[in-house]
Amino acid sequence: MSILVSLRDWTGITAPFNSEFVGMDNYRELLTEDGIRRKDFAISIRNNLYYVLGVVPTQTIVALVLAVIVNQKRLKAKGFFRTAYYFPSITGSIAISLIFLFLFQTHGAVNAILPVQDFNWLANPNGVIHNLLGTMGIDSPPGWMDDTEVMSLSLWEWVSGPSVAMGSIMILSTWTTTGTFMLIFLAALQNISPSIEEAAELDGASAWQRFRYVTVPMMRPTITFVVTLGLLGTWQVFDQIFAISFGGPEKTTMTPAFLTYFQTFQNGKASLGAAMAVLLFFIIMAFTGLQRMLMRNREML
Repeated sequence: MSILVSLRDWTGITAPFNSEFVGMDNYRELLTEDGIRRKDFAISIRNNLYYVLGVVPTQTIVALVLAVIVNQKRLKAKGFFRTAYYFPSITGSIAISLIFLFLFQTHGAVNAILPVQDFNWLANPNGVIHNLLGTMGIDSPPGWMDDTEVMSLSLWEWVSGPSVAMGSIMILSTWTTTGTFMLIFLAALQNISPSIEEAAELDGASAWQRFRYVTVPMMRPTITFVVTLGLLGTWQVFDQIFAISFGGPEKTTMTPAFLTYFQTFQNGKASLGAAMAVLLFFIIMAFTGLQRMLMRNREML
């Protein structure tokens, strides 16, 4: 249905197949025709790409570490720690987003703890890499990066990193999803026979060596599963963006899922939103296939 709608000029109000058939016009507007539609779509892809690169590895590593910690035999109050780590995952995302909105405000708790004053994290559109270079006295990009464009965005805009606002949302997302993945890793850890680690310990392997050469290789199918779920979830991020920033500041937190909603329900361009959804589907499939190929090759090694 989405594919068929993406080939028409539909507002989302009338019957979809009473609208005009326009063929690939919506896709050309997003991919090849220079204009605001293509630029906004490119911005959303760039923002979401950094979101994926930041959240997926972090939540996977933190979840694995927490699972190893709460799986220790000598740890007391295991039930408390497992519940505490998992609790953010079952709390409403909109409620947590509003709490983070207050935490990261200019006079919020984050600025009260850090040596930072009058800094609004969620209103800063500058890229993180741009800000880091600014501390070293580099205030402007090289001319060739500013002049080279890809999908209406300069090369510098592609590589300047996620905005400070997006970085704050990435922290929120990591915190809320780590608990679920921790439980998945914990279940996998408990399926590893204790005799395997005991044999490695008798052979003189240290705790780190046992984790690296015994635990992690046996956990690879679970790691692949968790990373796949992470990719699927992060490429579809919407609710945190909607509640915290609504795509701002200066479109630096706009994602394809949010842009699909905005074009469909705010601008009355349901066919354009459907085209974005179809393209997002292929992006997710491509990244998931790449991830599975890399993990498969690693297992073969």
